[in-house]
Amino acid sequence: MSPVRWDLATRVADRVAGTYPLEGTYHDDVFARQAPDLVARAAELVAAETRLEAHSVPKVAVVSRRQWVENNVAVFDTLLKPAEERLAQGNGVGRKIAERVVSIEMGAVLGMLARRVLGQYEMVLPSGDDEAGDVVMFVGSNVLWMERLHEFRPAEFRFWVALHECTHRLQFVGVPWLRDYFLSLVTSLVGTAAPEPGRLARVAGEMRRAASAGEPIVGEAGLMGIFATDEQREMIDRVQALMSLLEGHGHVIMDRIGARELVSQRRMSATLRRRRQDPRSAAFFRLIGLDMKMRQYELGERFVLAVEREAGFESLDLAWQSSEHLPVLDEINDPMLWLERVA
Repeated sequence: MSPVRWDLATRVADRVAGTYPLEGTYHDDVFARQAPDLVARAAELVAAETRLEAHSVPKVAVVSRRQWVENNVAVFDTLLKPAEERLAQGNGVGRKIAERVVSIEMGAVLGMLARRVLGQYEMVLPSGDDEAGDVVMFVGSNVLWMERLHEFRPAEFRFWVALHECTHRLQFVGVPWLRDYFLSLVTSLVGTAAPEPGRLARVAGEMRRAASAGEPIVGEAGLMGIFATDEQREMIDRVQALMSLLEGHGHVIMDRIGARELVSQRRMSATLRRRRQDPRSAAFFRLIGLDMKMRQYELGERFVLAVEREAGFESLDLAWQSSEHLPVLDEINDPMLWLERVA
C-alpha cells in the first residue's frame, strides 16, 4: 500500500489550485490550436542556438490545473513505488494518521504549484501510462492569467514560454544519457528513504545547533533536507546542481532568443524575476524545499554567463559529454572550479 493516499492528495491539490474564470472557454481552445505551431517554431530556434538535436516531434497539450495535478500525481506514485515497503512500515492508528498528514501535505504542495506553473516538459518520466511521454505542456489557466494581469501580448508570451520548455526538451532528448542519469538520481534518493533509528533526536539536535549559531533552521532543501541522512543530502546536492544547470541554461536561451524575436521580452523577463522573488510565497517555498528551485534560475544563469564570459558559450558543451562532466553544487557557485576541472 502506498504511503501516500493519492486520492486524498489529488482532492486537496484540486481545492488549493482552484480554477480560473477563462478555463474551459474559447480562450483555451484558441490557445490549444496555436500551441503546436508555437512549439514547432520555438524548437527550431532553440536547436540552432544550443546545437542540440531532436529527431522527433513532441506532443503538445494545453491542460487545466487539475489535469496538471493528475499528471504529476501519476509520476510521483510511480517513482515512490520502489520505496513503498520502507516508507509504509508500521500499522494501526499511527500509520493511518501519518498517511493522512503526508497526503494532505503533498496535495497542498501540488495545489500551490498548479497555480504557478506556466509550462512543463514531460521528459518521458515513468507514470504507468503508455500514452505519456514526449510532451510539451502548457497550463492554460496560468498563462491566460499572467497575460491579463500584466497585459502581455498573448502571442509573444506563449512563444516565450514555449522557448523555455523546448530548451528543456532538447536537454533531455538531445543529450542521450541525461534522462537516465536524472532518473537514477531520483530513484536513488527515493530508494534510500527508510525509517532511521533516532532520526527525531538527531534532527532536534541539528535544529538546536542551527538556532544557537544564528543559521536558518530550515535550509534550502526544506523539510526534506532536515530529515535527510548524509547519503540523501549528497543526492539532494547533486540533483540541485543538475537542475541549476538546466534551469539556468534554459533561462539564458529563452531570453537570448526572445531578445531577438520579441518586442516585449525584457518586460516579460523582469516580471517573472519579480514573481520568483515574491516575499509572500518565500516562507512557504523555503519550508517545502522549493526555495532552492526558485534560486536555481539565478544560480544557473550566473553559472552559464560566467562560463561564457571566461571560455565562450561553446565550452558549455563539455557539460553534455557525460555525468562526470556535470558541475557539482560548489562549481555552480564558483564556475572557475568547473572550468579548471573539465577544460
